[in-house]
Amino acid sequence: MRTWIIPYVKMHYKGLLASILIGLLALACGAALMFTSGYLISKSALRPENILMVYIPVVSVRAFGIFRAVFHYLSRLTSHNTILRILANMRSRLYQTLEPQAAFIQSRFQTGRILGVLSDDIDHLQDLFIRTILPSATALGMYGIVIAYLGWFDIVFALLMAVYLFFIVVFIPILSLWSSRKRTALIKNGRYDQYHILTDGLLGIKDWMIAGKPNDFMKQDTMKDQSVAIVERRIKSQQRFRDFANQLIIGAMVISMVYWSSTMVAEGNMHVTLIAAFVLVTLAIAEAFLPVSEALEQVPEYTESISRLEALEETDAGKATSQQNVSLSAVPRSVDILLDHVAFQYHGFDKQVLKDVSIAIPQGKRLALLGKSGAGKSSIVQLICGSYAPTKGTVTLNGTDVTAYGDALFEMVSILNQQPHLFNTTIANNLRLGNQQATDQNIVEAAKKVQLHDYIKSLPKGYNTMMEESGQIFSGGQQQRVALARILLKGTPVVILDEPTVGLDPKTEADLLKTIFSTLKDKTVIWITHHLSGIKHMDEIIFLEDGYIEMQGSHQELLTTSQRYQDLYYLDVPPSIRKMVQL
Repeated sequence: MRTWIIPYVKMHYKGLLASILIGLLALACGAALMFTSGYLISKSALRPENILMVYIPVVSVRAFGIFRAVFHYLSRLTSHNTILRILANMRSRLYQTLEPQAAFIQSRFQTGRILGVLSDDIDHLQDLFIRTILPSATALGMYGIVIAYLGWFDIVFALLMAVYLFFIVVFIPILSLWSSRKRTALIKNGRYDQYHILTDGLLGIKDWMIAGKPNDFMKQDTMKDQSVAIVERRIKSQQRFRDFANQLIIGAMVISMVYWSSTMVAEGNMHVTLIAAFVLVTLAIAEAFLPVSEALEQVPEYTESISRLEALEETDAGKATSQQNVSLSAVPRSVDILLDHVAFQYHGFDKQVLKDVSIAIPQGKRLALLGKSGAGKSSIVQLICGSYAPTKGTVTLNGTDVTAYGDALFEMVSILNQQPHLFNTTIANNLRLGNQQATDQNIVEAAKKVQLHDYIKSLPKGYNTMMEESGQIFSGGQQQRVALARILLKGTPVVILDEPTVGLDPKTEADLLKTIFSTLKDKTVIWITHHLSGIKHMDEIIFLEDGYIEMQGSHQELLTTSQRYQDLYYLDVPPSIRKMVQL
């Protein structure tokens, strides 16, 4: 709440206050409309001698009707304008939280979790302002105005009406919130789980079909839908009971108002024409307070949303906060990386992924990280990219802790991963993603270096050809070349290769590796790989096992000194492939 709500309230308090004040004016005009209408009906029923006797009430009814609509529109306009600005700030903040870690987003967050935050949680915070904060603040303001106005006539009756309204504005909403808190949280978490099931099903649909068990997936999805639907029905039943209780209180208010106003008339303290006026205004005011119960009922959903948003930012809590961030203008073009006695384990897990790892990577060095799945290869890269902070030891770039660079870090490090995303726009725009200031000539030169220019020129519209969804006009190897061209345009001194050749046939893999190694001269290359095709072109090879460096050295050194490495190399790279990867 302190980080995702209060700062935006302070930032946009003028717009929020204006929305509340205009909303109060709209309610006041609505109440005045009903009051004047009641007076007009009663006065007309007495058959006044002249139409001028009711001229002012007639004009007032029309005026209050018009102004009620005007203020209602202005209230909506002001509130939505303010809240959409708040929402834009929230989305920008969320993007700034996720974007620097985009390369490792799937390793840190489940896809369903990100989908839930983007499509559900942020929108719920919009509802927090529109459906809870503003209506509740307006209702409380109206509550004070009504009691003060009635107190001017009769303080005792004003206190009685205060009790009635207290039940509608405070007691029933809080009771409803307390009774529905757990159920609302269950619905929120159930929807959240539905996003996980949806993304798991879509991402793994081929495996479901191959396994011959699509019905199992549908059954799981249906069961989750039914469990959420059951809780929703229970909440709706509770809401009907709450609305019935509110209507009973409103009925009691009307009866009390009729009795009080009749008594005031009998005692000569009020004109008979005001009985209908006070009764009708009671109905109008009471209806204005009813949304408060529904507004407070949604608080658990807002709390869950805020907790998830805060959790996304807490994943960066391990980063050093005492150091000053390096500005983008001070980003070095030569980077020496040092991991000094680094140990690391993921939050919530007992096992250490890295136990005591020290690696020096000067500018221009080519380093290969080998090892079984879970050996810590990706963890080392994540530490270098600042996605996590080491449990022990330090990770520095040019002697400065990696966490001090902040967003500037990604002006120094680029990543070529297994599945680069190609957007549904032109090829030129996809390439320009690496450098928004790149000229058309820069793009052509980068495409030539990665050996894509001739293919692109053969397309109907050349560089203006639409990429289509997920880059379907390009093969897997060509998609990697597009991503490589982006890296060349970005010009970072460090490039991380996260198994970019996975899924490619040996010939395509060999050609891609040849292109990668030839275009990334003078850059630091850190290559995560499971197999050893092209490994001979790396300056140093590190084999990780059980959190430690098991083998370290150049390709030739390890072939000479390690029988295990020999066996791995000759088993993984048969003579035919060895010949293909020759540069």
